[in-house]
Amino acid sequence: MKLTLVHARYQLLETVRIPIAVVGSAFFPAAAMLFFVVPFAGDDPTPATFATAAMVTFSVLSANIFQYGVGVAEDRAQPWDPYLRTLPVGSAPRFAGRVLAGLLLSYFSLIPVLLIAATLTEAWISLPGFALAAGTVAVISVPFTLMGLTIGYALPSKAAIVVAQVLFFPLAFGGGLLSAPGQAPGFIEVIAPYLPTRGAVELMWASVGDFRPDPLSVGMLAVWVAVLAALAGWAYRRDEGRRFT
Repeated sequence: MKLTLVHARYQLLETVRIPIAVVGSAFFPAAAMLFFVVPFAGDDPTPATFATAAMVTFSVLSANIFQYGVGVAEDRAQPWDPYLRTLPVGSAPRFAGRVLAGLLLSYFSLIPVLLIAATLTEAWISLPGFALAAGTVAVISVPFTLMGLTIGYALPSKAAIVVAQVLFFPLAFGGGLLSAPGQAPGFIEVIAPYLPTRGAVELMWASVGDFRPDPLSVGMLAVWVAVLAALAGWAYRRDEGRRFT
């Protein structure tokens, strides 16, 4: 546990030394709140609350897919990374430390979204609901963390940036993060249950209001977690085999 905290502290320090990396993860969700939620759903408490939950999911997706996808790929290109792999402690503390640091950055990226929701909309949530939503954030970050790790360990940094950008918007739009429950275009409603973003946002909707998640969406989210965990493990072993054997 001590080594995990050391690695998490190192990752956080590396990130905050480049402030734009921290600001960037919070910018897109905050901008989406200002341009889409405040003018169209801000005056009605229920739609505003659900829309805020969707933007929270949007923020978690953004923070994790770029933090891990681009960050891991860039770390692999530095001489410090091969040195760390030669240490006799194994990969578990590094993985756990990176995940812990990424989760903390995810929570940090939510601050602008929550401030906008609290000051510019009629969104409302009880204290127990807020605690449940905060815990749900940790749960829904799992598939996007694994997705980012897969990208980061499978691709060089230049390719990782492109792939993360290409995946980000289709996952956000296709999962229905930019529309209220049941109000997405027809073709989105058809494909959304099969994307991890849909299962994630439905869990967030259930945590903040009276919403029952679709079993198909939640089931597919579990499938995505299993598949992405296997892919992340494969990408890590592949990278290690190529560079250290």
